[in-house]
Amino acid sequence: MPISPRRANPSDPEAAPRRFVFLLLDRFTMLAFASAIEPLRIANRVSGKTLYAWALAGEGGETAVCSNGAAFKLGMGLDEIGRDDVLLVCGGIDIARATTRGVLNWLRREARRGAIVGGLCTGAYALAKAGLLDGRKATIHWENQDGFLEEFEDVKLTKSVFVMDGNRWTTAGGTSSLDLMLKVIAADHGEDLANTVADQLIYNAIRTDQDTQRLSIPTRIGVRHPKLSQVIQMMEGNIEDPMSPADLAEEVGMSTRQLERLFRRYLNRSPKRYYMELRLQKARNLLMQTDMSVINVALACGFASPSHFSKCYRSHYNTTPYRERGTQGLPGAVPVRLSI
Repeated sequence: MPISPRRANPSDPEAAPRRFVFLLLDRFTMLAFASAIEPLRIANRVSGKTLYAWALAGEGGETAVCSNGAAFKLGMGLDEIGRDDVLLVCGGIDIARATTRGVLNWLRREARRGAIVGGLCTGAYALAKAGLLDGRKATIHWENQDGFLEEFEDVKLTKSVFVMDGNRWTTAGGTSSLDLMLKVIAADHGEDLANTVADQLIYNAIRTDQDTQRLSIPTRIGVRHPKLSQVIQMMEGNIEDPMSPADLAEEVGMSTRQLERLFRRYLNRSPKRYYMELRLQKARNLLMQTDMSVINVALACGFASPSHFSKCYRSHYNTTPYRERGTQGLPGAVPVRLSI
């Protein structure tokens, strides 16, 4: 989707720099934030012009602590921003708690005033909670997709590294922010500058919004076997209504015994065990990221009863689904003072 130019004549040396306001939510992800702000700094340096400016915002307007414990000095609170500013929400761990009423009201207000509003990493959750992604395409980190899909049915969630749907931008986290910003720089000032910035960052594989965020199944499992990959893909796509080993085998044109041997040879576990691990992984994501009841989580992951779900969960994770909810995130590290 084409990006509206930041001004009528981007080459005008007298034009004001385009400003990005980064809302740093509590325990935001540093990598996603750094991957967004550094391309702007480098674009200014290599061009010899102040093409971009930025401000760090947060509730309270004093400091924000990211997930690794580093603290950032903020330049503003939830103040009114310029109409031409781009507002990017930087999310991270425990995003539901970090998305406060004050944050939601601020996002809605600035969106009503016409600002471009984006979410980096789990920042898309805050946008969706504010109702800013209803009917829009969006993305979020793959680990948060299960919970997001359950809570926000009106959002067209994709698995892309980033999405630009009009004045709503979202990224999957990590270095995907870099891909988004390179696209913005290219739209504002040309491909040559964007490529120069990428070169400075030793980034030689720029992704587009057509690229997906997760590694391919063969790369993830370390095995390049087409039928094994096909079976795992079917497993991942049928969590709520699990397919039997016989049905999986039939779909790829082999016997159940052959399927068993295939999994034992390459993954050192049975197809049933591997499938169970996938379902329990999704269950853990839902328990950690949503307020769904344990019985609804069990049903969403293909378990017929809460007791069977609890037994399987305890066996795999050495805790119960009920206790899991009390272990969201690790205690914060001692903050390291940083300012930029």
